[in-house]
Amino acid sequence: MKISYNWLKEYLPTDEITSKMTENPHKLDNILTSVGLEVENIEKFEEVSNGLEGLIIGEVITCEKHPDADKLKITTIDNGKEETLQIVCGAANVAVGQKVIVATVGTTLYPITGEPFTIKKAKIRGVESNGMLCAEDEIGIGKSHNGIIVLPHEATPGMTAKEYYQVYNDWTIEIGLTPNRMDAMSHLGVAKDVCAYLAHHNNKEIKVIPPYKNNFKPDATLSQLKIEINNHENCERYSGVNISGIKVAASPRWLQNKLKSIGLRPVNNIVDITNFILHETGQPLHAFDADKIKGNKIIVRTLPADTPFITLDEKERKLSGNDIMICNGENEPMCIAGVFGGLESGVSESTANLFLESAWFNPASIRKSLLLHNLRTEAAIRFEKGVDISNTVNVLKRAALLIKEIAGGTISSEITDIYPSPKVKKKITLSYQYLKKISGKNYHQDTIRNILKNLNFTILREGIDDIQVEVPYSNPDISIPVDIIEEIMRIDGLDNVEIPSSIKISPAIDNGINASQKKEKVINWLTGNGFSEIFTNSITNSNYFDAETLTYTVKIINSLSEGLNVMRPSMLPTGLECIAYNINRKNANLLFLEFGKTYYVMEGAYKENENLALYFTGNKNELNWNSSAKKIDIYFVKGICDSIFSIIGLQNFSFETGTNNQLNDCITASVNGVNIATAGSVNQSELERFSIKQSVFFLNINWQKLIELTSGQVISFEPIAKYPQVQRDLSIVVDKKVSYQSVEDLVNSIQLAKLSGLRLFDVFENEKLGENKKSLAISFTFSDKEKTLTDKEIDSMMNKIITLLEKNLNAEIRRNA
Repeated sequence: MKISYNWLKEYLPTDEITSKMTENPHKLDNILTSVGLEVENIEKFEEVSNGLEGLIIGEVITCEKHPDADKLKITTIDNGKEETLQIVCGAANVAVGQKVIVATVGTTLYPITGEPFTIKKAKIRGVESNGMLCAEDEIGIGKSHNGIIVLPHEATPGMTAKEYYQVYNDWTIEIGLTPNRMDAMSHLGVAKDVCAYLAHHNNKEIKVIPPYKNNFKPDATLSQLKIEINNHENCERYSGVNISGIKVAASPRWLQNKLKSIGLRPVNNIVDITNFILHETGQPLHAFDADKIKGNKIIVRTLPADTPFITLDEKERKLSGNDIMICNGENEPMCIAGVFGGLESGVSESTANLFLESAWFNPASIRKSLLLHNLRTEAAIRFEKGVDISNTVNVLKRAALLIKEIAGGTISSEITDIYPSPKVKKKITLSYQYLKKISGKNYHQDTIRNILKNLNFTILREGIDDIQVEVPYSNPDISIPVDIIEEIMRIDGLDNVEIPSSIKISPAIDNGINASQKKEKVINWLTGNGFSEIFTNSITNSNYFDAETLTYTVKIINSLSEGLNVMRPSMLPTGLECIAYNINRKNANLLFLEFGKTYYVMEGAYKENENLALYFTGNKNELNWNSSAKKIDIYFVKGICDSIFSIIGLQNFSFETGTNNQLNDCITASVNGVNIATAGSVNQSELERFSIKQSVFFLNINWQKLIELTSGQVISFEPIAKYPQVQRDLSIVVDKKVSYQSVEDLVNSIQLAKLSGLRLFDVFENEKLGENKKSLAISFTFSDKEKTLTDKEIDSMMNKIITLLEKNLNAEIRRNA
C-alpha cells in the first residue's frame, strides 16, 4: 500500500516532539518499521517528474524571419541573468515581448509522448541556435502543441519553471501490510499507529487530528431515497445521503496531487473524492447517479444465479446466487456490493444528482464475489478484510461536505442509516502472567493501559492479575489475548524485549541420526560436489500439467494470479523455471538441489510429500587445458542417486527402467517393490515450454519414504581388510534387452559371502556377436577377512556365477582364442 508523506502529516499534531520525529520521510520510516508496518520503498514524487529540470523563463527581445526559411524565426532571448541567447524557433505564435519557457543547451526534455532528448547547440539552416522555446507537451505539463507557451506579462525572466509552476513535491512511502492489518490500510490508520508510538516513547498524550467536522447539516430534504435490506447477515449496516445540483468536472489541483502521489489517476471530482476518502479513512464509498435509480429506492439483496450484469468496464458478467447486489426499486442490479459498479448507474459528465453510499458488507461474501468475478478492486480488498462498521456515517458526512465544497450542489436529504442490530464490541481479558510468558518482558500495568488507550481500546477493568478491554471496531482481526499482546509489543518495540540472563531447556535423548541430520549430511555432500541449493514456489501454474495430473492436483481457491493457481504435484516445472532463468543469463552448466513438498488429493483428502529434487544440465566439468568437458548423462545421474542412498544407509535397492510422461530414458529405484526415486532426461515438449534448448536431467527422490525406510538403521564401519582383494573379469554375450541391473541382481541372489563387489566396465555391440546381441564386460572383486584367497576358491565362485548366467540369461561366455 502506498501513502503520501505530506498527506499523512496532515493528521499528525504539530507539537515539537512529533514534528522533530517525523520531520522527513526517513525518520518516519523508522517509526513505521518499529510498529510493524514494513517500509518497502520510499520514493520522491513530483507533480511533473523531471520535465521542468533546467527550464527557465525568458523574454523575447527580438524576433526576425529566417532568411532561408519562411516558417522559422530567429529570436533573441533575455534569460534574466544579464545574458542573451539566440534561438531559432518554428512556432507561429512567437513575438517580441513575450515571456516564454526556455530550454537551454544541456537541458533534457521529457515530452508527453516519445523519448526524452537533450538540447544541444545547433545550426538550423545556417543560423546558430542555443536552446529551444517550449510547448506544453514538450515539457510534460499538457497535451497542446499549438505553439510555444506564452506566460503572463508578470512572469519574471530568470525564474526557474519549477518556481513559476509551484511544482508539488512529496514522498511516496510504500508499506507492506500483513493480512491482519486492515486498520492500517489508510492514512488515518497509519497516523494512529505513529501517534501511539510517539505517545508511548515520549510519555505524552499525542492524538491523531481527525478530518471529521461537526458542521454537517442538510440544506434541504427534497429527495430521500427508501432503503431496504433483504439480507442483514451480509449487509449489517447501510448508510446513504442525496446531494443535488452537483457539477462533474476536473478535481482541484490539491486533490489531484494527493491521488497522483499514491499512484492513482484522477478521473473527475466525484470519483476522486470517493478515492480520496477511501485512502484517507479506509472506508469505501460508492456514488450513484440518483436520476438513474428507478423507483426512488435502493434494495440490498441477492439475485438468481446466472443473472447477467454489465459492469463499469462494459463486460457482461453472470452473477452467482451469493453475490450481494445493490438493486433499484424494480429489482434491477446497479452494483456488485463492495466490489464493482454497474455501467448504467455510474457517475458521468452529465450527472447532476448523486446518491452516496457508505456501508458494511460481510467480508466472506465480498471475498467470494471478487474471486468469482476476478475483480480485485481497492474497495473489495478493504471490505474482504473488514471495515470499521462504526464509521460509515462519519465518513459519509465527510464525503458529502467535500462534494458540496468541490462540486457544488446541496445536501438534499437527511442521512439514512439502516443499522438494525448494532454490533457489540469484542471483550478480551489479558492475564499479565500470560503477557510475560509470550512476550518475554515484564510490562508495567501503566504501560499496558496507556498503549491500549492510545490504540483506542476501551479499558473495562483493571485487576491485580489481568486487564479487560473492548476492541475498537477498526480492528476486526483482534479476537484473542495473544492479539492484544502483539499490539502492546509492536508499539513498545520488539527491540525493547530484554535478552534473558539464563535460558532453561530440557535435555533430550538422542536415539541416533535423525531426519534433519540426514538432510544436512546429503546437502553437504551435494554442495561439496558442485550442487547449488534452490528454493522455489510451491504454488505454480496449472498449464504445466496434463489433464490426468490435474485430476488429483490441489487447486488454489483464492488464487491471486492465473499463473499461480495450483499447489505443485511435481517438483519439475518450478525447477525448470530456475534453470531457464540461469541459462538465459549465460549460466549453462548447472547442478541444482531442492528439498520441497509436492501436493495432491487422494480419496478426497489433501496429502503432501517431501522430496529431494536434483536438476542437471550442461557439462559435468569445466573445459580445462588437460581435460575435455564431458556432458552430463543418465549414468552420471544414476551414480549421484546411488551415492545418496549409500550416505543415508539404504540397502537392498535396485534400479530398473520405467516410464514417465515428462521424462525420456526413465529409470526408477525401488526397495521391495516400493518406488523411492525416478530419474530421466526431460522430454522435448517440457523443455520447449520453458524455451530451454539444451538437455536437462531430473532426479526426484521420495525423501519422506527414504527416511521411513532408513529409520532405525545404524550405519556401521569396518576396518580395511588385511588381505589383498582379487579381481576377475568376465565378458558375456547376452540379448540387447537384458539390462546390467538384471545381471547384477542375479549374481547377488546367490549371496556369495566373499564377493565384495561387481562393476560394469565395458559394453560392446557388433554384428559379429549376432543379431540383437551385446557384450558386457564385468569386473568381480573378491576378498576374505581371514586369509588370502586361493585360485581354486576364486575359480569355484566364478564357475557358480558363469553357470547361473548361462542358465538364466542364456549368456555366452567370451573366451580368449
